[in-house]
Amino acid sequence: MAAKKSNAAQVKNGDTVWVHYTGKLEDGSVFDSSVNKDSLEFTIGEKQVIPGFEQAVIGMSLNESKTVVIPVDAAYGPHRKGRITRLPRSRFPADTAQLKVGQRLKLKQHGGQSVAVTVLALSNKTATLDANHPLAGKDLIFDLELVKIA
Repeated sequence: MAAKKSNAAQVKNGDTVWVHYTGKLEDGSVFDSSVNKDSLEFTIGEKQVIPGFEQAVIGMSLNESKTVVIPVDAAYGPHRKGRITRLPRSRFPADTAQLKVGQRLKLKQHGGQSVAVTVLALSNKTATLDANHPLAGKDLIFDLELVKIA
């Protein structure tokens, strides 16, 4: 995507921005997009989006479009094997017969915090769960268009 730029004010720390985006993986597959939806609203410096996304928007002008590659370390970080665990199915509620490989769940940790996990494998006795973000370990490509600055 060729960059379109105007002479308007540029995005800086503290600005609230509205951005249309399409997120892709290196193979070209789209994992998320705001096309035909509301644009994404966030405030620069508030850590509401991944660091590389925020950095890519800083300095953009109204109606500017660009494509950026966000490396793993500025996205969801590396995939960590230590975040994969196997738990006895007896530790889940009775409706775990409904569990499916690929399913996303929220589990309560000790202390009450929730953690999102993906079911990697199931056996009669255990469930193997991955607490990594589904995009961990991946470089991300975003087509961005800045549609509003406040």
